[in-house]
Amino acid sequence: MLDAAQKGGYAYPAINITSLTTISGALKAFAEAGSDGIIQVSTGGGSFASGTAVGDEAFGAIVLAEATHLLAEKYDILVALHTDHCHPAKVDSFLRPLLDASRKRIAEGKGPLFQSHMFDGSVVELDENLKISKELLAECAELNIILEIEAGCVGGEEDGHDTSGLPAEKLYTSTEDMVEVYESLHGVGRFMFAATFGNVHGAYKPGSVKLKPTILRDGQNAVIKKYGADAEMDLVFHGGSGSDLDDIRETLGYGVVKMNIDTDTQYAFTRPIVTHMCENIEGVLKIDGEVGNKKAYDPRGYLKKGEQGLCDRLKIACDDLLSTGKSIFGTV
Repeated sequence: MLDAAQKGGYAYPAINITSLTTISGALKAFAEAGSDGIIQVSTGGGSFASGTAVGDEAFGAIVLAEATHLLAEKYDILVALHTDHCHPAKVDSFLRPLLDASRKRIAEGKGPLFQSHMFDGSVVELDENLKISKELLAECAELNIILEIEAGCVGGEEDGHDTSGLPAEKLYTSTEDMVEVYESLHGVGRFMFAATFGNVHGAYKPGSVKLKPTILRDGQNAVIKKYGADAEMDLVFHGGSGSDLDDIRETLGYGVVKMNIDTDTQYAFTRPIVTHMCENIEGVLKIDGEVGNKKAYDPRGYLKKGEQGLCDRLKIACDDLLSTGKSIFGTV
């Protein structure tokens, strides 16, 4: 998938999921768009999926991943499973149990549970970040799993990942750091690199976020100039929700093959549910001793609307990233 995106000049939407309904909405969107895609689970999403009585991030991620494996069999597109931001403090409690789950599946003659994982070492100095990244990449490579790493910080707050207090310069990865990432990880295994260029988690009014996609261009050019065209890195765009189309399309020319989208799809899921509640308030609530309307408060009715809202928004992301109609399903 990554090779096809690099060659074709497009990228995959990577959507965070938390439930069977959001998985189904994502799969439906990719299938209707004729696009392959990436479905990912955060630590918070895993915790939620395991149930409020359990709250086990890794266990919930396994549940969501196994469900996606089964559901995806009904669709004629390719879907890669990925885990989102995992900080150093959660490597042993989240990432390594998932690698162990992949080892078990491989021993049973299946593929790995997840096709890629993200280690977010941006909270420590680059030297330590790359030291841990290199160790994890070697472990992932043994299982035919890709590792995504981050140098520089994505701003804002999302799903427990909060960097809102960082100085502005931390939001921009330097050219020197991009070269150092390549030199540290090249040859160890396949990796994706979330280089930061002012991107921010969450939703903001137009003009609030100042993206500088040329940072990606300059870093890629420096790596290619020193090591040749084959050294072009697979880059990741975090905080894609609310971004201008011009900025999104510009990054595709600099090697971005994956764009995370969560805030926009969360809203797209919730908005039609709110409309349903407002339009059916007397049926949803048993007001003044009335019995309400079972059809109005049956969760299946309004969750279907949320699924469709998410589906519609994700198809727009496929169009934005030029992945629509480019599935390589059946060719690999």
